[in-house]
Amino acid sequence: MGVKQLSALLEGLHCKLEKLHLYKCSITEEGCAALCSALRSNASSHLRELNLNYNKPGDSGVKQLSALLEYPHCKLKTLHLSGCRITEEGCAALCSALRSNPSSHLRELNLNYNKPGDSGVKQLSALLEDSHCALEKLHLSDCNIREEGCVALASALRSNPSSHLRELNLNYNEPGDSGVKQLSALLEDPHCTLEKLDLSNCRIREEGCAALCSALRSNPSSHLRELNLNYNKPGLKQKKQRSTL
Repeated sequence: MGVKQLSALLEGLHCKLEKLHLYKCSITEEGCAALCSALRSNASSHLRELNLNYNKPGDSGVKQLSALLEYPHCKLKTLHLSGCRITEEGCAALCSALRSNPSSHLRELNLNYNKPGDSGVKQLSALLEDSHCALEKLHLSDCNIREEGCVALASALRSNPSSHLRELNLNYNEPGDSGVKQLSALLEDPHCTLEKLDLSNCRIREEGCAALCSALRSNPSSHLRELNLNYNKPGLKQKKQRSTL
């Protein structure tokens, strides 16, 4: 009921709200539907930032949000959906909506602590590969991303020299040294415009650290200004597996 009251407020032509934070408010698919319906019906809405972190919209609710992002009059610039039980299906809906709306205003997408996995990350990669994608910040902390997902992300960004992405958060995933080598190849690309890369707790050892350093040394025009390697093991060498007879 409370979310429906807020939705009625957002539907009002005189509502000047620009930021709405509804962190951990037990919002389900029904609440998402009400919010999205209100914003779609108010083409002059001033809302630019919506925080729905740690609610329970699930993939069904995320599809409602995707329909909103697809709407040409949607002015949202920041959307936080951390810990919202989003899987590959919801991720695909978000990406499809943003690809179909080249005039989207969305610049920051937070999908931390969801379960898109490498399959969902491939959908996001296809979005980043699109020359019309205007995303500047993408947060994917603790999203079950492994080497395969890193390959897709790095490949997409290398193939799109006009990418606007400036910040990539991959904290608490499992790319390992192999995945980090893919990201290093991206940083080596003179067209890469990343300014911030978060790789906290990503099982990075000496080999991965060496790849990152080599890439940045070989690219004097690198835009990278912040590198987060907290909770890794750069001081440890990768153990060699014993061969069996």
